Amino acid sequence: MLLNLRYVNLITLTVFSLLGFGVVYPEGKVTSNAKFQYHYGEKAQASPNNNSQLEIEKFNKEAIEQSQQRHFTEALQRLQKALAITREFGERSWEAVTFNNIGRVYQSQGQYSQALQSYQQALVIDKEIGDPVRLGKTYSNIGYLFDIQNKPELAIFFYKHCLINREKARLNPSALSVPQPDAYSITVAQTYRILAERLLKQERVAEAQRTMDLLKVEELEEYLQNVPGNQRTAKGIEILAREKPIKQKLEQTLSQSILLGKELTTLRKISPQKRSPQQKQRIEQLVLTQQQQLEAFNKFITSPAVTAQVEQISRTARQQNLDLESLNQVRDNLARLPQKSALLYPLILKDSLELVLVTPESPPIHRTVAVTSKDLSQTIVAFRQALKNPSRNLKTPARQLYDWLIKPIENDLKLSGTQTLIYAPDDQLRYIPITALFDGKWLVQRFSVNHITSASLSNLNTPNQSTLRVLAGAFTKGNYQIKVGNRQFAFAGLPFAGREVESLAEVVPQTKKLLDDAFSPKVTVPQMDDYSIVHLATHAAFVMGKPEDSFILFGNGDRVNLRDVATWSLPNVDLVVLSACETGLGGPLGNGEEILGFGYQMQKTGAKAAIASLWAVDDGGTQALMSAFYATLPSGKLTKAEALRQAQISLITGWKGSHNKSTVVSDFAHPYYWAPFILIGNGL
Repeated sequence: MLLNLRYVNLITLTVFSLLGFGVVYPEGKVTSNAKFQYHYGEKAQASPNNNSQLEIEKFNKEAIEQSQQRHFTEALQRLQKALAITREFGERSWEAVTFNNIGRVYQSQGQYSQALQSYQQALVIDKEIGDPVRLGKTYSNIGYLFDIQNKPELAIFFYKHCLINREKARLNPSALSVPQPDAYSITVAQTYRILAERLLKQERVAEAQRTMDLLKVEELEEYLQNVPGNQRTAKGIEILAREKPIKQKLEQTLSQSILLGKELTTLRKISPQKRSPQQKQRIEQLVLTQQQQLEAFNKFITSPAVTAQVEQISRTARQQNLDLESLNQVRDNLARLPQKSALLYPLILKDSLELVLVTPESPPIHRTVAVTSKDLSQTIVAFRQALKNPSRNLKTPARQLYDWLIKPIENDLKLSGTQTLIYAPDDQLRYIPITALFDGKWLVQRFSVNHITSASLSNLNTPNQSTLRVLAGAFTKGNYQIKVGNRQFAFAGLPFAGREVESLAEVVPQTKKLLDDAFSPKVTVPQMDDYSIVHLATHAAFVMGKPEDSFILFGNGDRVNLRDVATWSLPNVDLVVLSACETGLGGPLGNGEEILGFGYQMQKTGAKAAIASLWAVDDGGTQALMSAFYATLPSGKLTKAEALRQAQISLITGWKGSHNKSTVVSDFAHPYYWAPFILIGNGL
């Protein structure tokens, strides 16, 4: 289908307006209601120590502080000084930063045309330099500018370019960890979240699913840093068929603008007194051309014809969803799993919960649930508190969460024949197990549940090794004091951990046991990759804050923090089990990044999956669940996810174990005992 020529003209003008050839603003006093001035021949007064970058950085920082206090005139004056220094000393990267901040000041005043012009200046410089991180953030600024003007289609187009450039940069993760100056309206993670929200509102569900998936990768980057991408993440987000002419024109025109920008930069290096008449005339021509283009763009962007054409992009995009390459990859992964599986993405927004369900056979399914993030958070906290107390009845919050998370897609799951939910929880939903949601039955009685960090980082189809070999460590006695931040915690040995390991060894003869002092990192870690399962019956804590605050405690009192876990090499390990974990350690709930980080760090070791608990469980209940789990796993007839499900059901229906060679039935039916255990990664 050919794109309407008027729409191409719009995009051409949009792109030309993004070129940033270099505007000469009228002379006169800077005011908050006037265009920002810059005299290209003006010479900045260098600071006594001639440290130009520090001087530029100082002026930018002061300007943002002034702007936040609504002292806009003073802010622009400081940015004028910073811009003069960038031009004199050739600080191109800081020139782009300064133009971004000029845009933010104008944006704060509602002077959107001037803000766009400033962002345009930054964009062309970032493109010329070839820095995808800063280029992506400048695209985000432009997207946000259109967003606050209620122009969602244009906002989406530029937000997508932020995502595309960010994911390209992720192939060189060290570039993402370079500190960035304060020059952007919103963070990258906020850009992804807002983009997903805008796409869902337009029912562009496949694009939203892709964005939500990559949002989890970006959250990992914010928490762990240096999270590498791969060929799947590097594809970013699909540019749809009707967007491609826009994209082509954008790239073509930016390339042309860089040449003109370089010419202007060269001319500006000549002092005004030494410029020839021809050079002065050339500068005037370039600036006049740009000003005419900007004026035409500003008139054209609000015209009814343009508005109609932009809205057509959204309508057409919904029809293009089936052709998205990333979606087809996800569906192919789902189709090759032995059980009928569906991928569930919840997205928590301020006034709604958005659910996206991907199945092998159908287009992505989107449901909006009318619940505020505040109400959802309160229910999550109430549910978690009830879960951690086996004497409490938790069915009220469990049913409410079922109504929000599962009931809206209940019929879709039934029609697709789903047996396994592959679940990518968002924010505080990471602190609760959906297996304990309730509608007359616990959800675990209906589905296996397999958590993932991100479909873009997960391989869901790698088969397990045929022979089970287990390395089992246990902390059974002693007491250790652990300091986490400013808090001190005491961890005691787990008496049932020894029984847990003994029971495991009875079921899996090829089990090596390491207890207490013998269970140290020095002894244990080098042996891990010789086994298909690594079972650690010990304390572990996932604590909100830095990765260094979360840890696994070994039997000799040593601990390994979450950052160091990634140094383990476990490519031959099918499963790592941590049977006595806890999240939060009594502190407030965060956004669950520590749980997301644990899953990713285990994945980074090469291990295919991990089982962990969301709170510390009675160790007798843990022994019961683990005994039931390992009783079914060696048969090879069940996947890890299904074996965990069957173990959990056995505790619900009445677990039968042995004690002194006699059969005993213990009451572990309350979700406190079985629900905290979640499987993250490859559930096969």
